[in-house]
Amino acid sequence: MANPLLLLLNDSATRRRRRRLPVPVPSEMPSTDAIFVMLRRLRMPLTVLVVILTISVIGLTLIPNADGTHLSPFDALYFMTYTAATIGYTEIVDFTTPQRMWVTFCIYLSVVGWAYAIGTSLNLLQNATVREAFATHRFAAGVKRIREEFVIVVGYGKAGRQVVLELDAHGRRVVVIDKDEDAIDRLGTESLFADVPGLAANGAISGVLGLAGMGSANCAAVLALTDNDDDNLAIVMAGSLLRPDVPVIARCDDRLTADRMREFDAGAVIQPSDKFGEYLILAMERPSTYRLITSLMSDDNSKDPQRPPVPADGRWVVVGDNEFAREVAADLQQESLPVDIVEPRTEHPDVEEAVGFIAGTENDTLNLALAEQARRDDDDLFIAVRQSTHSHRALLQALQIDAVFSPTDLVANEALARVVTPVMWQFVEHALAQDDEWSHRLLQRIVEHCGETTPERRLIRLDRRDAPAADRWMQHSPLVVGDLDRHPDDRDDSLRLTTLLIIRDDDAIYAPDDDAALRRGDRVLIAGTRQSLDELFQTLDYDSVVEYVATGHQVPDGWLWRRLTRARARSDVHAERRRASG
Repeated sequence: MANPLLLLLNDSATRRRRRRLPVPVPSEMPSTDAIFVMLRRLRMPLTVLVVILTISVIGLTLIPNADGTHLSPFDALYFMTYTAATIGYTEIVDFTTPQRMWVTFCIYLSVVGWAYAIGTSLNLLQNATVREAFATHRFAAGVKRIREEFVIVVGYGKAGRQVVLELDAHGRRVVVIDKDEDAIDRLGTESLFADVPGLAANGAISGVLGLAGMGSANCAAVLALTDNDDDNLAIVMAGSLLRPDVPVIARCDDRLTADRMREFDAGAVIQPSDKFGEYLILAMERPSTYRLITSLMSDDNSKDPQRPPVPADGRWVVVGDNEFAREVAADLQQESLPVDIVEPRTEHPDVEEAVGFIAGTENDTLNLALAEQARRDDDDLFIAVRQSTHSHRALLQALQIDAVFSPTDLVANEALARVVTPVMWQFVEHALAQDDEWSHRLLQRIVEHCGETTPERRLIRLDRRDAPAADRWMQHSPLVVGDLDRHPDDRDDSLRLTTLLIIRDDDAIYAPDDDAALRRGDRVLIAGTRQSLDELFQTLDYDSVVEYVATGHQVPDGWLWRRLTRARARSDVHAERRRASG
């Protein structure tokens, strides 16, 4: 029987969620109206110009002409307007000496007024508040011009930059927010395919998220990737309360803050310090599963390295006094492995009789030095190091480090796996629940079909829009998974593809066999090389190709040839029947 107290707690939580009011996402910030700010700052210069023009017009109308008449206020205004603007046509009438003396005085007076107004305007353009107002206005206008789905990335640090570049490479539109103005300036110099609006502001403010388009129907997800856990928590809260239908994927280093994020139904909470220990244990207990997961989540198209096995018995030495070192040590101790946590100030960590060594300080250079020192003490030691940047990638290869923990890569890869192809993460969670033998068989298939390099992943929808030819074919004839792997020019040759997952309504078919039948409306997750994935679209888009890969019949391409071929086939059938009856 279920615990009634738990049921009560769950019901209370449900009631709390039901009591949330639907509140529109705010899209305003203080002092963001650029026109209002400009007019307020230019109020005095404009007043001075108006006063000078008024005095000039009144004086010119009061001084009589040579014939004793006076200029009308309109004629005086007309003359003083083009005179003050330095256009200077000519005199309306033959001015008298007093009139010319007054005009000369007004010209010098207007020059002083214009100099004051222009100087104030130039100073105003250098004002930080005004520049911020104009930048906010341009940012909001750029977001409104996006007509397709986009992702909001809050935090343009190492992980945020990597995510933005990968999303742009996948053809996904991105909007960026970061507190650091220099980071937004760097965004403008990146080699991006699409225009990426960026704003230097605090993304934890709901109004800033509203300006970034969180309230738009085109907002597909929000990535909170700042280095501040409190800011990321505020972003999760804003998404949960204002746009519960938009997933928020947040980075977090503190365990308590991560629990609070989950209370607000965060789409995902990525804890890089805790993840490394989990992956280390996974590589220790299920090496094939670990290799499969890391290969499918990577986005660098590099060759999958053959790493040494992680020792499952023996003492481990962890150097570090930060959250990462404590989390890794706790994960190892949970597996009943003896662990020694060593302070970074220790001159020579004792690795005698140890099987593994982890250099987990905040200093990348110190970690490399500690790794080299441990390698000299024991050449058979399994060594892992923590690296915040990719600056020492060549040194890591030269030292032959067995495992590298990069918070940037871990956060970026998991966030991309959840955003670029959401069903990819569904497949990852399924793979983590399988035994190592299942992962080993699938990994062998991927290597045989796709090679040793990291495969790309693509979600194919078998519908009228994305696969018109395949959709028409399946209306009357079968199509199986193996047909997608056939080369459109030679069906006996195979494309370098592997089908990972088929989603059919609410059902999921993982690692389907080649003879598994496909149906209209299926979503198929396929891994393979970029060239093979591009060639697959010939099968999906062209009727003659899909018929060829499915049956082996060479069908002439083009409507006229198909008509002639069908007519000739019918006449051959009729002739055969006549011969048989005769």
